[in-house]
Amino acid sequence: MVFRTFLLKYGEIGIKGKNRGQFEDALAAQVRHALSKVEGEFEVTKEQGRIYVNVAEEDDSFDPDEVMEALTRVFGLVGICQVLKVPVGDPDQIAEDAVRYIAQTYSMVPALKDTQPVDKEAPARPDAISFKVHTRRANKQYPMSSMEVDALVGERLLDAFPGKMKVDVHHPDVMLYIEIREEVYIYSKIVPGPGGMPVGTNGRAQLLLSGGIDSPVAGWMIAKRGVALDATYFHAPPYTSERAKQKVIDLAKLVARYSGPIRLHVVNFTDIQLAIYDKCPHDELTIIMRRYMMKIAEEFARQDGSMGLITGESIGQVASQTIQSLVCTDDAATMPVFRPLIGFDKQDIIDLSLKIGTYDTSIQPFEDCCTIFVAKHPVTKPRLDIIRKSEGRLKDVIDEMLEEAVAKAETIRIT
Repeated sequence: MVFRTFLLKYGEIGIKGKNRGQFEDALAAQVRHALSKVEGEFEVTKEQGRIYVNVAEEDDSFDPDEVMEALTRVFGLVGICQVLKVPVGDPDQIAEDAVRYIAQTYSMVPALKDTQPVDKEAPARPDAISFKVHTRRANKQYPMSSMEVDALVGERLLDAFPGKMKVDVHHPDVMLYIEIREEVYIYSKIVPGPGGMPVGTNGRAQLLLSGGIDSPVAGWMIAKRGVALDATYFHAPPYTSERAKQKVIDLAKLVARYSGPIRLHVVNFTDIQLAIYDKCPHDELTIIMRRYMMKIAEEFARQDGSMGLITGESIGQVASQTIQSLVCTDDAATMPVFRPLIGFDKQDIIDLSLKIGTYDTSIQPFEDCCTIFVAKHPVTKPRLDIIRKSEGRLKDVIDEMLEEAVAKAETIRIT
């Protein structure tokens, strides 16, 4: 028995009122996109607060584990269930289908196949699986109530697996779900989804992506709220290697597994950094450098149709992330700057990077431009008026350098 249907559950979308259909359509589109990279022929449909993925009957090429893995990266889904889908039949048929489902899913042999007589009144063994049946009767024309189906199926399971199963309505090992709709769906295992909102339902933003731990996590968090991503990376050859650039491309690919396609703008930042190093106070290097990064990223944001910038900053993590430093950095931008990690401890960020699969790539030992040109004793409480005055030393060259950096940037489409 091959389970060819996946039932997809969403959370927050269910409270969207009159706009709910638009969010359901967006979620279905994201599901189709996620499955486009998986071998198999899939049909995605909507029905009464559910989204289903059906595999063609003649398709034997699909791998259920690959399908499940792809679906667990779709923002908006809170649960993914591989289900047994059968036609609506009489109650006895539903009970028989439930027995077949349990037999296959939990590797149990029905009593009807036993060769020896069985005492159905015998007590359950200590290792018996506890269960509860929960029926949802969305098809109100069905002749039995949900509770009646629960009782019938529960009785048949006890008869089919004598001594191997027992009822526990409070803390069951197995919760057997039966949904009676236009067809009947039977399942018990719910794999958690990432939650959030479908990507693209809340606009687009530009991520300042470095090779560190923080910025990929920040991008993932904003994408989870339905925001499509593009990204800007600042490269400083020959001080940073091509391997450092590839590391950032690899990180963008890992984030794109969740967010969908990303336009990654690779900016040669060397000349600007050297000019700042030559003309500005060294304790202000990082702040001034980040101000020009914000200006350049904002230019790409405008080109890409983004409405905000995303950074991986957390208050007080380093000198450039004190409140005074963030005030000076934000002054250079006209767009909103989103900092989803602002109140996170470093360990919180590491834990999340491990969860989404970016940590191992982030810790590869390839330097980025922020670490190459860091000041030995950076200012931790910069004053905006002084920072602006220091920037004035660049006024004869900086506009041309900014234009050249934007014009010569390499754009890589990450899928």
